[in-house]
Amino acid sequence: MEVKPGATPTLEAGQTTNPPVSTTITVPGQPIPEAFEPSAIASDADSTALRYDPAAIAAYYRRRPAEVYGRFLGIVLPLAHFFLSLWWDRQRNRVKANEGRRAVQLRELLTRLGPAYIKIGQALSTRPDVVPPLYLEELGKLQDQLPPFPNEVAFRFIEEELGAPPQEIYAELSERPLAAASLGQVYKGKLKTGETVAVKVQRPDLREQVTLDMYLLRSIAIWAQQNIKRVRSDLVGIMDEFAERIFEEMDYNQEARNAELFAKLYGHLKDIYVPKIYREYTRRRVLTMEWIDGVKLTDLEKIRAQNIDASYLVEVGVQCSLRQLLEHGFFHADPHPGNLLATPAGKLAYLDFGMMSTIKPYQRYGLIEAVVHLVNRDFEGLAKDYVKLEFLTPETDLTPIVPALANVFSNALGASVAELNFKSITDQLSELMYEYPFRVPAYYALIIRSLVTLEGIAINVDPNFKVLSKAYPYVAKRLLTDKAPELRSSLRDLLFKDGDFRWNRLENLLKNARDNDDYNLSQALNQGLEFLFSERGTFIRDRMVDEIVKNIDLLSQEAAQNANSVLSEWFGLKVGFPNSQNNNSSSPKSSQDRKNLEHLKRIWGILQETPGFDAMELASLIPQLIVKPETQRMGQQIVGSLAQRTLARLIRRFLLTDSSDNLNPNISPMTDRDRPSLPAGYR
Repeated sequence: MEVKPGATPTLEAGQTTNPPVSTTITVPGQPIPEAFEPSAIASDADSTALRYDPAAIAAYYRRRPAEVYGRFLGIVLPLAHFFLSLWWDRQRNRVKANEGRRAVQLRELLTRLGPAYIKIGQALSTRPDVVPPLYLEELGKLQDQLPPFPNEVAFRFIEEELGAPPQEIYAELSERPLAAASLGQVYKGKLKTGETVAVKVQRPDLREQVTLDMYLLRSIAIWAQQNIKRVRSDLVGIMDEFAERIFEEMDYNQEARNAELFAKLYGHLKDIYVPKIYREYTRRRVLTMEWIDGVKLTDLEKIRAQNIDASYLVEVGVQCSLRQLLEHGFFHADPHPGNLLATPAGKLAYLDFGMMSTIKPYQRYGLIEAVVHLVNRDFEGLAKDYVKLEFLTPETDLTPIVPALANVFSNALGASVAELNFKSITDQLSELMYEYPFRVPAYYALIIRSLVTLEGIAINVDPNFKVLSKAYPYVAKRLLTDKAPELRSSLRDLLFKDGDFRWNRLENLLKNARDNDDYNLSQALNQGLEFLFSERGTFIRDRMVDEIVKNIDLLSQEAAQNANSVLSEWFGLKVGFPNSQNNNSSSPKSSQDRKNLEHLKRIWGILQETPGFDAMELASLIPQLIVKPETQRMGQQIVGSLAQRTLARLIRRFLLTDSSDNLNPNISPMTDRDRPSLPAGYR
């Protein structure tokens, strides 16, 4: 049986059973049964859609050990030589002196090793907090400054894919490629209809090299997973996820579909720009898209020369990434600086949509819940989130893990969650993974790659940039406006503790949500009221009644105290209400009620300052709320509770003399001085 790496995956991560005799190549719209042939693996002219099939690839290369071992030695020996050179530099104290030369050697080595290793270098090129500056500069060239392949090969591919020579399709085409990356090179051209375009052409022999490298890396992952006991992560699944994305990236038809979906989901966001795809001039090995004039997001001098705020564009990228990961679940898995451009108009343009991935809804909600529990220092909830997110199995005993999480993240969080970055999270988690049965699920590897790469770009632009600090306003907005039961539950967990409402948390949420550009206050109020008066909102309604009663009671006591002062001043009539200061000092609970009242005043101020606030619109909701049965029941509960408090207070003030009789802890014992007293003329 001959094998061609282009079929739909049929093998589960870690599975090592023999592959089927034949397989299926998936083409959009129809499946085409086809046996794998040796000629097909070397044929770059095949226009069928590429799909990664680890079983079929393994079957093909198991019968070609010489080819496999030759490639293995071709990778291991140069890498060993490079790391031996670094070791020798350290022995001779020549690390700094040779750093520039070694950086060039590493870039050239990764270039020779091929696309999979170039992508590793691209990821490293975004981490100024990990990689020395000279290495950063050299590895940055892997983004779009790789050696090009000959024009005649590229032009032949254009003719084979589009059915005519380039001069018959394009009005203009640059003599040389303007950029060369891991999978292809880009020419600047112009269509006969006048549009300026970028024409991306795939490298020759790409499929064969990538396929063999994926087979080798997967084989190493299988060996490590079976023989290294400390490795509990799903290395094979992670490898399959990465390989599947690279195979999709080698199909420019798929990239065109990705770009169009990305534009539909995120192209409307403020200051985000997604180039147009010209599908009639796009095939598997040729992609024609709108030309974007722009500067790399990390080229700070050129950006400043155009009076563009790079930090603002990084924040725009963070907000877009949050929507990709947590809202729609369709995200750019390769956001290196070569794929993010600052346009002259001050927009952030995304390029290269080959490596995209998806997150399922339960995973998206799980990530938001994890952020909430992290902010809330709820480490038991965080441990349960790791089960939902598949880092831990459902049968895992969480008892020892909860204090371990508390110890790790309490130290990492410090004073504020805003000081935490994604790299510190992954570093802290890596410590736990050796001690407890954590495993990194396959889907999570690309998320981390995307977030850590984006964070690296942000740190390069502004060393003090805190991604989570910029991310929390979006999380706050989602908590306040999303109807999903999972997030309503997270909101309740955030706002209530041991039955008490935490007004400071609501105040913080509203402040953060106010800073989110697409936060709609009216929508938040409508959705909040809809949830409040639903069956699931019963718990919150009951707590609201308690808080309203306490605050009305507190306000009424203050009003009575003020009236007492006025009467005393005008007529010398002493009614006997206690001094508010004494009341605060003798009743901690009353003091807390007073703090809650201050929170309410501040919350009202925040709402008034929030864009879109309209007092008249808010007032128009009142008639709708009054007629609701739930509102009427709340009103009855409030009136009843206030009546009980007032009656208890009257009984205490006028009928009871025993100070130990404590019907209401909010009311201080009455003394003789507090009894009603009339002026002498009225006795």
